[in-house]
Amino acid sequence: MADIVYDALVAGANALLGYLSAHVLTCLIPAFFIAGAIAAFVRKDAILKYFGPEVEKWKAYGIAAISGGVLAVCSCTILPIFAGIYKKGSGIGPATTFLFAGPAINILAIVYTAQVLGYDIGAARATCAIVLSVIVGLVMSVVFRKHDESLRARQAKRREEKGKPAGILLAFFGLLVTILIIGGADINFVAKILLMLVLSVVLGFLTYRYFSVEEIKTWGSETLDLGKKIFPVLLAGVFLVGVIAFFLPPETFGPFLSGNSVLACVTASMIGALLYMPTLLEVPVVGTTLGYTSGVIGHGPALSLLLAGPSVSLPGMIVLSRIMGMKKTVAYIILVIGISTICGYIFGILAGG
Repeated sequence: MADIVYDALVAGANALLGYLSAHVLTCLIPAFFIAGAIAAFVRKDAILKYFGPEVEKWKAYGIAAISGGVLAVCSCTILPIFAGIYKKGSGIGPATTFLFAGPAINILAIVYTAQVLGYDIGAARATCAIVLSVIVGLVMSVVFRKHDESLRARQAKRREEKGKPAGILLAFFGLLVTILIIGGADINFVAKILLMLVLSVVLGFLTYRYFSVEEIKTWGSETLDLGKKIFPVLLAGVFLVGVIAFFLPPETFGPFLSGNSVLACVTASMIGALLYMPTLLEVPVVGTTLGYTSGVIGHGPALSLLLAGPSVSLPGMIVLSRIMGMKKTVAYIILVIGISTICGYIFGILAGG
């Protein structure tokens, strides 16, 4: 018995060490700094003011669909942010579009998915999250159109906040994103580190020249806060995934999630909808525990779980029912499971099995 426990702990430690060596230094750390900078310097009101029911659909849904990446929300913050948007008078469509897209397309999730599971499924996850989030929102706005009708008469005007000049922010975030891209690129490690250091020096000069000490402190505080919320849970989760994989090898799930049938995709969507997976933890769950990287489960079920998992969970269902009522929550859950199944099935066909 002691040997089994020891072997399981070693398996978890190996999974954790592999994760730390492969993804943290050049991949996730830059992404955390981007997420912190977005939280510190991008005014949320500048985005939220476009979510009202009277705003043109292309604008409201377009911004809602990509704002998960802009705001760098994670699964632990999407629900309170959604509650704030919803209570401030957002249309039901843009609000639920944001709710679905937020966890799936934040920069951490996209980069991590592509790095660990492959660029094909990473791109598919990002694209599907954006497109399908709009579909979810549009359907919700049609089904619950009375909600929007009651808002139009009392939509409050939001005061605009002045932020940094667009050119400065563009250069600032451009440097951050370039550092992240180089960090994830498949190039010589020494050359990679040198390029990242050079760009970091340029970034440091830009920050010193155009940002105040208080703004820099806020950036650091937001980055640290995001790291404290996500990173410890992620490390514990990766270790636990390694332990679970020792006792439940990927072949265990083959009969349920192998291939790319509709049944396999809907099963994966339902599993994802019930499980609670902190941001990024869904990647090792799909890749290691369920065996995507070893070919045990199909492309379709893997994508279905990646889409449904971060967007819904059993605790999240309870919270959502308190925010927007049981009818809207049930409709949202059914939509998430349904479209995640469809998207996964199509991706499975295109990926060739």
